[in-house]
Amino acid sequence: MRFSRSLLVCTALLGGLSSVTAFPAQAADAPQAAPAQVAADPNMVLASVNDQKITLGDVQRAAANLPPEARQLQPSVIIPLLINQLIDQKAIQLQAEKEKLGDKPSVKAAMEAAANNILQNAYLEEQVSPKLTDNALKAYYQEHYASKKPEEEVHARHILVDSQAKAESIIRQLNKGANFAKLASSFSTDKASGGTNGGDLGWFKRGDMIPDFSNVVFTMKPGSISQTPVHTQYGWHVIQVLGTRTAPVPSFEQLHDQIRRDMIRQEVRQVVDAAEKQAHIVHYDAKGQPITTPAPTAAQPAEGAAH
Repeated sequence: MRFSRSLLVCTALLGGLSSVTAFPAQAADAPQAAPAQVAADPNMVLASVNDQKITLGDVQRAAANLPPEARQLQPSVIIPLLINQLIDQKAIQLQAEKEKLGDKPSVKAAMEAAANNILQNAYLEEQVSPKLTDNALKAYYQEHYASKKPEEEVHARHILVDSQAKAESIIRQLNKGANFAKLASSFSTDKASGGTNGGDLGWFKRGDMIPDFSNVVFTMKPGSISQTPVHTQYGWHVIQVLGTRTAPVPSFEQLHDQIRRDMIRQEVRQVVDAAEKQAHIVHYDAKGQPITTPAPTAAQPAEGAAH
């Protein structure tokens, strides 16, 4: 098999690679890459199997699905591999069709599910992607992050035990000069922090911990040790605050990817809600009967209605 013709269009092929994920990483209004120097027809036939054509467009789509490290291969290597892969796939597909495997109920159901999934993703991409512009991301940042006050953070460590008596004994030892990290290593049941970290929990915000813990920690001064064991659902804590600080609001660049994910979830939910409002949805019980909720009447007001 000769690949010289396909290699002549390798520049166009690699220049045409694009993400086929549901939501491309680049914002809709971001600058576009320069066009490939060689214009190639995606309908150009590179191989055939039983007269079934494999085109440059097929190879481009296959290349777009490759992991980033595979895209670094030389065109002279990657293009023949992709063409041969597509030939293998086409040969298997044709044989499966010949044996009417597509008529098997489980296969037909799987194919329908895959087709439905592709259609759903295509619709969501069409509805959501245009809204993920750089300006929209920045506006989201201004509304949800930049306008908020900086949050207080605490650096603390703790020793977690299973009884108040043990915690009180540890506090007495610490007040006599015992080493906090060594006691944490010996007695703390929180092995994640006590084993090798000396009970160190690092820096955290109030909402990062359960309220029973945070409500005490955020009233303590740096260097102080809780003189009364702090009881939570996990046990009894002896706490030492190492420092406090006001955490700066993260920059837009730091939060860019998180904001984008948040916006995708938000926009997708809105699209789904709008689609469901346009549909007639019925739930059924275990007997296959429609579940209906009777509308409240004048004689039977809705629950919670004013009397």
